[in-house]
Amino acid sequence: MAPLKPGEANLGTTIMAVQFDGGVVVGADSRTSTGTYVANRVTDKLTKVHERVYCCRSGSAADTQAIADIVSYHLDLYTAQHGEPPTVSVAASLFQEICYQNRDSLSAAIIVAGWDEQNGGSVYEVPIGGSLHKGEFAIGGSGSTYIYGYCDKTFRPGMSKDECVEFVKNAVSLAMTRDGSSGGVIRLAVITREGVERMVVFGDNLPPQYLG
Repeated sequence: MAPLKPGEANLGTTIMAVQFDGGVVVGADSRTSTGTYVANRVTDKLTKVHERVYCCRSGSAADTQAIADIVSYHLDLYTAQHGEPPTVSVAASLFQEICYQNRDSLSAAIIVAGWDEQNGGSVYEVPIGGSLHKGEFAIGGSGSTYIYGYCDKTFRPGMSKDECVEFVKNAVSLAMTRDGSSGGVIRLAVITREGVERMVVFGDNLPPQYLG
């Protein structure tokens, strides 16, 4: 993996996605840094790549945005050629192929999540190196190292949408407390058959464990 160049915008971050019956919840902090300087406090790291498919981005901001743009283009082509929207699995496979083929020159770790008619809600993770993993939830970014224990203890299959939203809010805020590369606000998206519901949790509404 190529190291980040001095002055390159870095999405050192906390990203997360959780599957529930009927959809997924994705969430992320909003801090973008350039070295030790916080370049943007309110970055949107939840990127729409198709109508009901989103990705969460960590690594180089330039690399991950370029990959997301390429995947979004191919998913639009897929829809035009097949006459139906792509599955989340198709989107995740495209991310995996690009990340793996360019693993020596990209700094990118992606979580892909969304809803489709065939599989309902689903979550995939493409870590640095370009492998592909499907699971009921996924966490990533520099802040994830602080919350693996919390997530393993707290997550349980069959949680409701509201329980998943609270789970993501609490986990991301815990990571923001400890990780210097994570901060700002928490951005959330709930993706279901009905569409996408976006939410923002501002600093004064963060769970109490967040210290600022």
